[in-house]
Amino acid sequence: MKSIDFIRMSLEMSGNWILGLAKDMQDAPLTMPTSQGGNHPMWCVGHLAYSEANLVNVLIKGEENPLAEWEGIFKQGGEIYTDASKYPAYEQVLAKLEEVRATTLALLDTLTDEDLDKPSHAEGDMKDFFGTIGACLGVIVIHYSFHGGQIADARRAAGRAPMMA
Repeated sequence: MKSIDFIRMSLEMSGNWILGLAKDMQDAPLTMPTSQGGNHPMWCVGHLAYSEANLVNVLIKGEENPLAEWEGIFKQGGEIYTDASKYPAYEQVLAKLEEVRATTLALLDTLTDEDLDKPSHAEGDMKDFFGTIGACLGVIVIHYSFHGGQIADARRAAGRAPMMA
């Protein structure tokens, strides 16, 4: 299996998993995953869309993030609000996540395994983590798994049974 094929498989699997979890929370997107708070599904989905758009457009392509207006509400380390009026509609956020993933998969169709070693547009300390196109794509896969666990925990907090046991 080529590296590109492995990345595609990982992106498709993680995307389908997250969307399944996230769509199941459409009636309760602000459910906190623990009694101590955490990242609710709304924030996780928006953060994943914003971050993936940033990695693909800014760090890989050297362009602007098409979701730049979401930075204030979905950036890493930002405040997690329990007020739905602070966020776009959940259906819109889900749709953007799907749109961003489609863009990522389309980009992948233009790349070869050799392209994965090409430098990204990361600067300074960011080069250590996001220095190549392959590293950026790898982070996208890992990032989905990280926040997928938070959405799964929010589902349990909402009284839902696990989707996979």
